[in-house]
Amino acid sequence: MAAIIALAFSLSVGILLVILSSALFNNWLPLLVVLTYILAPIPNWVCKRIAGNSDFYSDDNRGVLETGYFMTSVLVVSGFGLPLVLAHSELITTTAMYLSLTGGLMIYFTILGYIKFFVTVDDASF
Repeated sequence: MAAIIALAFSLSVGILLVILSSALFNNWLPLLVVLTYILAPIPNWVCKRIAGNSDFYSDDNRGVLETGYFMTSVLVVSGFGLPLVLAHSELITTTAMYLSLTGGLMIYFTILGYIKFFVTVDDASF
């Protein structure tokens, strides 16, 4: 019970920081980072559906799964890179960049915490 409360608090603070990075400076460009949070799990979901539920050790569908992992990692890295590029081009302030990066880190660590505490991996699937 305490884990779910801590994860909910962490997620809400992360989202608050991303929104504050936009609202405090009246520049809504840092909210583009939220788009990467929404789009990041989609390549994994699509590629796992394409690969099907075949044997994990088979190399037939491994390329499809690796492509999904790669596209997800590109979106996650762009979620961190976008505030840096916007601050470097002086479209947002450095304080907005720090707020957006901190909020993004909190959101990603919340997702990792959720996976650690609530997603069980069946040993038969490995």
